[in-house]
Formats: sequence, structure tokens, C-alpha cells
Amino acid sequence: MEKIRRFLLLLLCFGMVSCGETASERTKKDVGSNPSEVNQEALPKLPSGRYNVAFLIMDGVYNTELTAPYDIFQHTVFRENIKPMNVFTVANTRGPITTFEGLRILPDFNYVKDSLPKIDILVVPSAEHHLDSDLEDKVMIAFVQMAAKQARFVTSHCDGAFVLAKAGLLDHVVATTFPSDIGTMRNMFPELDIREDVLFVHDGKYITSAGGAKSFEAALYLCEYLYGKEIARSLADGLVIDWNLEKVPHLIINQ
Repeated sequence: MEKIRRFLLLLLCFGMVSCGETASERTKKDVGSNPSEVNQEALPKLPSGRYNVAFLIMDGVYNTELTAPYDIFQHTVFRENIKPMNVFTVANTRGPITTFEGLRILPDFNYVKDSLPKIDILVVPSAEHHLDSDLEDKVMIAFVQMAAKQARFVTSHCDGAFVLAKAGLLDHVVATTFPSDIGTMRNMFPELDIREDVLFVHDGKYITSAGGAKSFEAALYLCEYLYGKEIARSLADGLVIDWNLEKVPHLIINQ
């Protein structure tokens, strides 16, 4: 009886060791020996010959200011004879972020740790804390400053303009923001030229918009600027938007 008990104990130990080795090997196969390398390998592969458009997201980002321009820009891949856009999201994590409305999103890139592609167009949608705690995020503000240096265009929607202002990007730029927050922005950044009664302002490389559903208009304007009226109207038609730039209250300072 004692021999049988010892034999069963040996079998049990052997099984535990074998399972442990198999799990270890499986882990190495799945994640690799260098986590940073695996992280880079898992990054999206962006087609070349396109504008790279980065959407800065974080917890509390508002759905509309994110998805409105995202829809417009992403649909450029279905138009012929133009340079379309690679659209992707960047955050300070690769883990899920939760929008103000509760939508959970997995960011494509972590701007803190990942090697990012060159950003041609930076989009800063509005988020819940863009008037307070987000403006104290020095790493995020530094990322915006860095991305803006290389970007051909920097766009904001709604209170995303507060982030650009905090980063010092609007110091000599005419801008706008969410209508009811214009007074707050003027008080917070009294040296800036903040305009009202317009849906978007284009000044140099910066396009700031009132946000909300009107984020569509600012995105369509940039497409019209890059691709012409016919392409912009076709993008609008695909989303059942009545697009006519002449009917949209806007301000162009310096193209």
C-alpha cells in the first residue's frame, strides 16, 4: 500500500512539473523574452503613402468629438486618386480607455512607451477634464507639443482647444472652442484671441472647432482644403451630411 501511495505521489509531482514547464514555454511563446519588443511587434502596421492622423484619447473623451472627424478622415481610403489617411488613436496606455458616454476603446499606440509613426495631422477631441486636471498632465502636454512640431495640421474640437492653449500652441493663433466655454477660455488664457459665432477657425496649421456635431464640419473643411470640393462633398454624402462650406460660419485667418 505504501509503495502504491509513493508511486501516485511521484506521478502527481511529475504532472505538476510537466504542466509548469508547458505553461512556461507557452508564456514565452506568447509574450516573448523581451516585453518591449513584443509591444512594438503588436503595433498597427500603417500603409505608406498616406497622411498619418493621430487622435489623442483619454478617459472621459467625448464620443462625438472623436468619432465625427474619425469617420470623415477614415472614409478617405475609399476615394480614388487622392492621398488618403491612416487614422489611429494614441493614449498614455495600451489598455482600455472609457469615453464620457461609457464606450470602451483600445488605443492603437501608447505615446509614453511606443515608437510612434510620424504624425501628419494631430486631432485633439474634447474630454471631460480638459478644463482642469488634464491640463496638469505634463507628459500629455509635452506629447502634444512634440507632435505639433512635426505635424502639418493640428486640430481640436470643443474643449480640445484648452489643451492646445496649455501647450502654448495658440499663443499667436486665432482660435475658437465650445460656445459656452469661450468665456472660461478667455479668463484662463487672457492673452489669446478666442472668437465666437463661428464653427471653426483655420489659422496656419491650426484648425479649432466648436465641437459637438459640428466637428463634422471642421473635418470636412480640412478634407476640402486637402482634396477639393468634389471629394469633400462625396465624403459628406456618404454620411448623409449637407455640406456647403459657404453656408458654414467659419473664419480663415492664414492658410
